[in-house]
Amino acid sequence: MRERHAYRAARRAREFEAFVAGAAGRLLHAATLLTVEAPDDNPRARRLLTLSLAHTYARWDGLRGEDPYDRTRQELATRFARGAWHRHGGLVRSRPHPASPLAALTPQERLIVVLRLYEGVAEEQAAALLGLSPERVRAICHRATTTLLRRPRGPAPAVRAAKAVPS
Repeated sequence: MRERHAYRAARRAREFEAFVAGAAGRLLHAATLLTVEAPDDNPRARRLLTLSLAHTYARWDGLRGEDPYDRTRQELATRFARGAWHRHGGLVRSRPHPASPLAALTPQERLIVVLRLYEGVAEEQAAALLGLSPERVRAICHRATTTLLRRPRGPAPAVRAAKAVPS
């Protein structure tokens, strides 16, 4: 009996290690986008990912055909939303890293942009995950992408006055 349990535990650990080896990079990038930290200095994103992976590992045997990547992404999104709510009294602006591409967005907008555009989650799935209507998710995503596209990228180029050419 102990041998079977030990074998099952070792197999579970190997399967989870293989999953983490394949998915951790993409999930860490998603977490870094959510927390708007620098890619090389992202302790909040790493903690968010570690807690999400720990939750997935704890439920590993109960997944039964469910995609562990989807489960971890759901946990990551839920933990981020819950943390933003507790830190800021709602999904409002936090102090992002200035070089982050999503720094101009609120946490809710970042979450929806990361889910919809980076992760490719369908509107209906994102809406169900966040407890919003699909129309609301669509509107927030549209507003966020508009904000990102209209964001100034740097100082405007200097305009030079044209010299008058004598005729």
